[in-house]
Amino acid sequence: MEDECYFLREYTRGVGYQASDTNQLIANLKKSTERRGQRDYRYKQQAIEIAGREFRSALNPEWLRTATLVPIPPSSNRDDPRYDDRITQVIQVVTSGLQADIRELIMQRESTIPAHLSGNYRPTVAEIMENYAIDETLTEPTPNRIGVFDDILTAGSHFRAAKLLLQQRFGAIPVVGIFVARRIFPREQDPQQSG
Repeated sequence: MEDECYFLREYTRGVGYQASDTNQLIANLKKSTERRGQRDYRYKQQAIEIAGREFRSALNPEWLRTATLVPIPPSSNRDDPRYDDRITQVIQVVTSGLQADIRELIMQRESTIPAHLSGNYRPTVAEIMENYAIDETLTEPTPNRIGVFDDILTAGSHFRAAKLLLQQRFGAIPVVGIFVARRIFPREQDPQQSG
């Protein structure tokens, strides 16, 4: 089964926020909610606005009005004080002025370590699915198509887990992934070209 995923930018792994505008945007999006109230936290809101506006200019407004828009849940569950609804906020910017169906249909049972802080450990699709649950209070009306939003497409495990869970619950409806950026790796410098 093929996945259908779209992204706006490319994020270079392991080179820091100063390496590109995209790396800075992603760093600001991922800024911890524990920074709320600090001077630098305003950059998070700016990043949410930028990502939302870029999606808005790239996505078909008719599709936005007819799809159910679902954020990938953050690593902290809804009861955790570190809960971060940044992707929901991005979708709200995307759909400002439109009648759109935004639903946090997927929730985490337990908080986990954010992927960008967990080193090289990457949970499997099965492990992610075990920790995901459908919020049954939000299932009506039944979606006809779903757009799953997240900030970075890395290995695609969180998207795949979300897609499988949504299709188990709602049937074989189209589920597409929409990401601010996909992860790329820095090019190794060719020693023959230096000098």
